[in-house]
Parts: sequence; structure tokens; C-alpha cells
Amino acid sequence: MSSLAWAALVVVYIVWGSTYLGIGIVIETIPPMLGGALRFFAAAALLATALAVRHGPGVLRVPPRRLGSAALIGLLLLTGGNGMVAVAEQHLSTGLTALLISSVPLWLVVFRRLSGDRPPVATIAGVVAGFTGVALVSVLRSGGAASTLGIVVILLASLSWSIGSFLSSRLPMPANSLVTSVYEMAAGGLALLVIGLARGEAFDPGHVSTRSWIALAYLVTFGSLLAFTSYSWLLGNAPISLVGTYAYVNPAVAVLLGALILHEQVTWPMLLGGAVIISGVGLVVSTERRPKVREVIPSTPTAVAE
Repeated sequence: MSSLAWAALVVVYIVWGSTYLGIGIVIETIPPMLGGALRFFAAAALLATALAVRHGPGVLRVPPRRLGSAALIGLLLLTGGNGMVAVAEQHLSTGLTALLISSVPLWLVVFRRLSGDRPPVATIAGVVAGFTGVALVSVLRSGGAASTLGIVVILLASLSWSIGSFLSSRLPMPANSLVTSVYEMAAGGLALLVIGLARGEAFDPGHVSTRSWIALAYLVTFGSLLAFTSYSWLLGNAPISLVGTYAYVNPAVAVLLGALILHEQVTWPMLLGGAVIISGVGLVVSTERRPKVREVIPSTPTAVAE
């Protein structure tokens, strides 16, 4: 991969690992669905404004089919994926939530296999090792019905995110990855708003703590504008299984930050499962270095512009 692709991958590794902490702080005083809607609407507006100023409003015009594809991916990644992460963190620690999200690479390999691709044996071994760690964390955890509900929700979130990641490299998307991010975040934010209102969530700015506002601002600027756009760009410029390895690195960052800042308890099942999960990243990275032609967005006539 190019140096730009590796730099984008490092951003996704580190910044997204910290977003679990950010989400945990936001939902202390902001409802999860409405908080996500605020995050993605703000990020989409800022990014769209920057693109329009730099390239002119015409840069945001895309064919209806590509617009629809971007909206669908936004629903899968941000509404189904990120939205359910926020709900799960009402019942689980930020570190445990991040560990369970590591099932994403397993789903990606399953989808690749169903599409006729044949991932290397080492890739399969790596994601199986990661899923084994997920199983250890889930089985050996401590907690009651609320914890079980949180685990179910987070596994559904990982499935939704995986489907979105897989389809994004196979659907006709806008040629500019930043424009793609604008419409994905706008669609995801709109759906989160509708779901939040349907759930009866209420938002009162006067009851939002200062640290929740700061965490929300961090999620908008770093989690969405920087990391999510990097991730969207990577989906069209790097092997999908390699992009998915962020799910192995993020938990280590999330567990560390959760323990240091939120004083979350780090149990031996989390350490054991986390060690097994992270051990799979070396296998996947070492066997997924070259992007394949089939994993590049098929309908994009020109290179994705940064």
C-alpha cells in the first residue's frame, strides 16, 4: 500500500479506539440516538461547507444512483453500526464494547467467501482467532440481563457495520471519498434522529454536562471528520480484510483509555480475550498487503480524490 494508505490506517487505529471513550462520555447526559444525530449532522455540514468553499457547490452533485448507494452505506455504518454501539454502551463498559466489535473482520471474510473470493488460510486463521477471543470475553464476562442485552446489541452493530463495509466497495459510490462521507453522515444522522424521536428521547441542552459537550465536539472533528473519512477512503484503496484489522487495535486503545479516564474495571477475561483478539492482527496484516482489483470500487471511473 501507499504511505498515504498506511497513514490513514494508523488514524483509524488510534482515533477510532478513542471514540468508544468519547461515546461513553457523551451518553452520560445526551441520549444515544440524538447524540449520534447531532454528531453526524454537524460533521456532514462542516465537511460539505469545506468542500463547497474549496471546489465550488458543484462538487456535491452526484448521480442519484451513487447518492442512494452512499445513503445506504451511511444507514448500515452509522445508524445500524455506530447507533447500536451507543445503545450498547449504556449496558457495557467502553473497553468491553470495543472488544466485542472485533467480530467485524470475521464477518468480512465470511462475506468475501460467499461472494466467491478465497481469502488466504492465514487471513481466516487470524479472524477466527479474533472471534475466539470475542467468545471468551462474552462467556466469561460478569453481569446480568442488561449485560447480555448489551452484548446482543453490539454483535448486531458489528454485523451491520460489516455489511456496510463490504457493500461499499461493490456499489457505485461518488468518485470523491469526502463527498461520499458527507452523504453517508447526513443519511446516518437523519435516521438516528428519526429513531431517537420514535424512542421518545428528549434533548435538553441545559442538562448536558461540559464534558459531554467536549466529547461530542471531539467525536465530530476527530471521530467523524478525520477518522471516518479516512476509513471511507481506505475502503476503496486498500484490501478490505486489512482495513478490517482496525477492530483488533481499537480495543487495546479503548480498554486503556476506559481504565485511565473512566476508571473501568479491567478483568482477567477481558485481558485473556483481548490478547487472543489482538494476536490475529499480525496474521491478517501479513497476508493482506496487496489490494485486489475486485476490492476497488468497480463503478468509479477515476481515482478517489482526497
